[in-house]
Formats: sequence, structure tokens, C-alpha cells
Amino acid sequence: MASMLEFRTPGFNPYAVKYSPYYDSRLAVASSANYGIVGNGRLYCLGLSAAGVQVEKAFDTNDALYDLAWSEINENQIVVACGDGSIKLFDLGVNDFPVMNFHEHKREAFSVCWNPITKDNFISSSWDGTVKLWSPARNESLKTLPIGCCTYSTQFSPSNPAIISSVSSDSNIRIYDLRTPINARYHLTTIIPVHAPPQGSAVLPRLTTGETYAGAVPAEILTHDWNKYNNTVIAAAGVDRIIRTFDIRNPTGGPLAVLAGHEYAVRKLAWSPHASDILVSASYDMTVRVWTDGSTTQVPPELPPHVDPATAPPQPIRTGQQIGLMNRHTEFATGVDWCLFGSGGWVASVGWDERVLLWDANGLLRR
Repeated sequence: MASMLEFRTPGFNPYAVKYSPYYDSRLAVASSANYGIVGNGRLYCLGLSAAGVQVEKAFDTNDALYDLAWSEINENQIVVACGDGSIKLFDLGVNDFPVMNFHEHKREAFSVCWNPITKDNFISSSWDGTVKLWSPARNESLKTLPIGCCTYSTQFSPSNPAIISSVSSDSNIRIYDLRTPINARYHLTTIIPVHAPPQGSAVLPRLTTGETYAGAVPAEILTHDWNKYNNTVIAAAGVDRIIRTFDIRNPTGGPLAVLAGHEYAVRKLAWSPHASDILVSASYDMTVRVWTDGSTTQVPPELPPHVDPATAPPQPIRTGQQIGLMNRHTEFATGVDWCLFGSGGWVASVGWDERVLLWDANGLLRR
């Protein structure tokens, strides 16, 4: 691969990387000593210059760091998820210590996401089985959503500030709408069983490769992301190595697309901000792969005029195609993110090999 930059994090194993939403030359990395099992954490703010990748600022924490998110209202602030259950807000203009500390989670905080629409709040998820909504201006959470099992990832919808999603160890995607009454379901509106066979038809659907799709054995879901161009489509992946995309309007209808190829669990995925059908994934198989979900190329056939749609066999499930493979990591690949700026191909990936790699995905694509 011709275009690649590298930065090393000696003594710390990165878990997550995020490009700044303000600058194409700035990114942040959340890392942990001793693979996040025991020891300190370190937050790196990195800058790109003619001299390569340089540290602009670094903050040490008492416990491991598992995720981070840039503030959407202050270009110099970053929120991180910590192994002691706390959420910390750092400011690049303030040395050494966080400017805010939020500590309500009872176990490891594993995911954070800033609201991209209203920009005035953020969410966190934890192994304690909850998702919490926070304001950066107050220490107490605004709302707690009980999940009931280890919750690995939570996200805001990119088009509606009141819609929150989460994935967890019970194999489900949950969708919450904060505009609904709290009642007994705590704003829960939709549950998508990721590994269940499609419902609603007596005939199981087929993949576009011709194989029958009957679902899979339930497994932990480690990561998910919303499509940036279709606000009803979510991709999810985890322990069973397969990426699936779903339409939240049809929660029991099975996946829209199945993307198979990773050899071990998928730790992180991210839809491209530049194309509706492209996503990137990082896996414990030490690879980062670029995919198309087939939504722009695999058009389902039209039904003949005499066939009733209610009794017709289900539409085939698309089989996504791997269009790029980056295999320069030498340990688990744990984080990946797209740059919002430029030609639409720059990706940052991190792994337990103590490396941050910045590379142009356009150089990989087989299209």
C-alpha cells in the first residue's frame, strides 16, 4: 500500500480512534496499558503535519480507556469511557486532569457517543447493562436506559437526536425514542434479534448466492453503526464474525445484507460518510476490511404482474462484497474511523500492536 502513516503508542494498547469533526489533520486515540486488563489508560491527541504524525497532547488516567468521542460543541474537548465505570471530559487547553468527571456506571464504561444533531449531550454504555444520557455541564446523568445485559456499543441516530441505539451480549439491537412516554419500557420502541431467522413468511429467504438463510446461533454483538445516507439502516457485527445490515422499520424481517469474510470476531465497524454502500470493519483476525453492502449494485428483481406480493417468496438477502483488505496490524485490530474530509478514502485504524495506522482506502478498492 503506497499511502500509509504510522504512529506508535509504546506501553499502551489502543482500543479506539476517532478523527476530529473539525480538522482533517487531528485525531484522538484511547488506549490502555496491559491490553486493558489492569493498569492505566492514556488519551492521545495526534496531529498530522509535514513531519508525520505528532503528539499534540496526552492525558493519563488511573484506569483503562475503551472508547472516546469528540465534542460537537467545542473543538478542543474529548469524552472518554474508562474501565472504572467513569466518563471523563478532557480539554486540550487544560493540562493533566479532566475538566469534568461523570461516575454512575457500576462496571466498565465501554462506549461513548456525542449527539451530532443537538450537540448538547452525549451517551455512554457499560458492562453494567445500562445506557446513560449526559450533559457536559452537569455531573449527574439526565436519563438511564436499562438494557439488562452487558452493553458494548451505543449510538445516536445521525438524523434524529431523540433516537438512540444499543447492542449487547444478548444478540439484540435495541432502538430507543426519547420522545415516547417512559412507561414500563423506558422509551424502548424496537428490538431487532440479529441472529434470528426472518419472520413473516413460510419460506426462508435465500442469499443472492443461492444459499438458504436460516439465521444463526445467538452470539454477542460488539459493534454497530447507522448508515449516514439511509437513516433506517443499521449495521451490526460481533463474535460470530459476520456483518449484517438491518432496516429498523422491519425488525423481524431478517437482514438486508450479509457480509462474511472475517476469521475472528468483528470488534468495530463504521459506515463511510462519503458513500451509502461502503463500510469498514476491524477484527480480532488482525485485518481491517472495506466492504460494499451491495445496495447500489444488487437490485432485487421485480415480481411478475400476476404474483401477489403477500404470497410471493421473500426477496433474496444481499451478499456484501469485500472490496479492500488492510493487513498491516500484527495484533487484534480494535478501532477504525473514517476522515470526514478530503477525497473520501482516508481511514485510521488501531490495534493491540501499539500502532495507529492512517491509510488511503482508495488504494485498496477492487471496484
